[in-house]
Formats: sequence, C-alpha cells, structure tokens
Amino acid sequence: MILIDGKKAAAELREELKQEVAELKIKYNKVPGLTVILIGDMAPSQIYVRNKEKSANEVGLKSEVIKYPDTVEEKTVLEKIEELNNDESVSGILVQLPLPKHIDKQKVIETIAPSKDVDGFHPMNVGNLSSGYESSVPCTPLGCYLMIKKIEPNLSGKKAVVVGRSNLNGKPMTQLLLKENCTVTITHSRTKDLKAECLEADIIVAAVGIPELVKGDWVKKDAIVIDVGINKTENGLVGDVAFDEVSKVAKALTPVPGGVGPMTIACLLKNTVECFKRSQI
Repeated sequence: MILIDGKKAAAELREELKQEVAELKIKYNKVPGLTVILIGDMAPSQIYVRNKEKSANEVGLKSEVIKYPDTVEEKTVLEKIEELNNDESVSGILVQLPLPKHIDKQKVIETIAPSKDVDGFHPMNVGNLSSGYESSVPCTPLGCYLMIKKIEPNLSGKKAVVVGRSNLNGKPMTQLLLKENCTVTITHSRTKDLKAECLEADIIVAAVGIPELVKGDWVKKDAIVIDVGINKTENGLVGDVAFDEVSKVAKALTPVPGGVGPMTIACLLKNTVECFKRSQI
C-alpha cells in the first residue's frame, strides 16, 4: 500500500511555486500578493492563517493579514474587500471562515472579485468549474485531485465515489473527476447502501465528517482512498476512513493528519499564482 504523504507532496508543490514566482518576478518586476482577512480570535483560524502566511512567504509571495475583532461591522469588512478588489498589488483575497453570526458569509464571498477569489467559492467560479471553463478551484478538492493524479495519471473510465456533498469539497471534487472522464457517484449520509456504492469504486474521496465511517470491507482491492475528514475523538484526531482496516486493502491511502491538510494550503498558494498570471494577460 502506498501511503500518500501530503506533507511531501505539499513541499514539492511549494518548491515548484517558488521557482515560478521567481520567474514571474523577473518577467513582470512584481510578485503575486495574497491578502487574508481574519475576524475574531478563534484559535484554529489563527493557526490556519499563521500557516498560510508562513507558506506564502516561503514561496516568495507578498503576504498580508488584516485582523478585525469579532464585533466588526459587516459593512467595514465589505468595504475593505472592495478596496482590495481595486488594489493591483493584491492577486488573491481570502476571508477566513467561519465568520461571526452577524456577518453574512454569502455576501462576503460574493463581494470578492471572482478574479481574486483564491478559495474558489464565488458563484461565478463555481459555475465555471461545473461548466468545464477556467476557474479558481476550492483548495481542498484541488489538493485531493493532485494527489490522486500522482498515483494514477490516467483516470479516464475509473469509477469514483465521493462521500459528502458539501460546496466546500464534495461538489467541486465531483466536477474535477468528471473533467478527467471518471464515472462519478456522489453519496452522503442519506444514501441507502453506502457500503455497496463504495465497493464499486476505484477511487473513494471521503469528506462527510463522520469518524471512521469507511471500513475495510467497504473498499475494493487496490482502490485509491482519499480521506478529507478530520474529527476530534477520545483517541485523538481521526479521519472519515478506518485507517488500519482500509490500509490492508487499498492501493493508496492518505493519513489523518498529514494527508490532505498540507496540500490545501499549498493549493491556496497555487491559486494565488494562477490569479496573478491571469491578471497579467
């Protein structure tokens, strides 16, 4: 069984981006810029943002974090986004989720210019992805996709099962796999016989938030299994896949932690570079 090392894959992607950013600097005499807006002081969000900033600096991006208290008015945040939309030195804008209850998440997402939407959540990017056009792709499914392609470069005709139908992962993951000519089934917590669906799959992407849902006898021999879940339990962090059981049958499997997570941040940097390149055309 191949253990898919997300840390290693992310380090390789960052190295590629570092070289690309250096070349862009020579060509355009400027570098891509990523601005993150952080509202409130939730510890997980602060850790994520610190990691994003560190990684951005590592590859040579211009990085900025704008912090607001969780009492900030929605109007203030929207005005700041508009200002960043018009700032040529900013290639990508990310508002760290979750947001305080009084701030409308959808309004925030839709205020970010689609051309600077490095999260890939703007309805225009969602629509372009589902239509097969050029778009920013949400970072987690993009990371999953790149890891699957490293194991199996030709996905044409493969059966893929995506467990979970979220806008964040399940739906965009489906679009990426369809683009590769996979036959894709989206399943979720209300699917009648989830085990039977999974047993058909050459590729399983589990992103449903149920600890160790996918068991060893749910997975056919030599399937590629990507575990997006991260669940806090009494035994520490576990994914949506029963790792010990599934590792006995799968061809390749991501661990939790150290699988999809590191690739998510690396793909955020990739999206920032892509947004910059499109803006220079």
